[in-house]
Amino acid sequence: MSKIKVDCCGETCPIPLIKTRKAIREASPGDIIEVRGTHQASKKEIPMAVKALGLKLIDVKEEGGEWTIIIQR
Repeated sequence: MSKIKVDCCGETCPIPLIKTRKAIREASPGDIIEVRGTHQASKKEIPMAVKALGLKLIDVKEEGGEWTIIIQR
């Protein structure tokens, strides 16, 4: 099991979602994907996409305008 980090800070839709989907495709089952960003719409969109793909959303947290979403493949 590995951890994949995706940095989307300063990126706006749809870039964070595209980068997240690419990381999910490259991940092996059980891998953890940590997505960091600043675009508020993506903070809502990414968890919806994760649920639509049937993957596990482990955590969504925000600190100082920067959010982190943790997904398990």
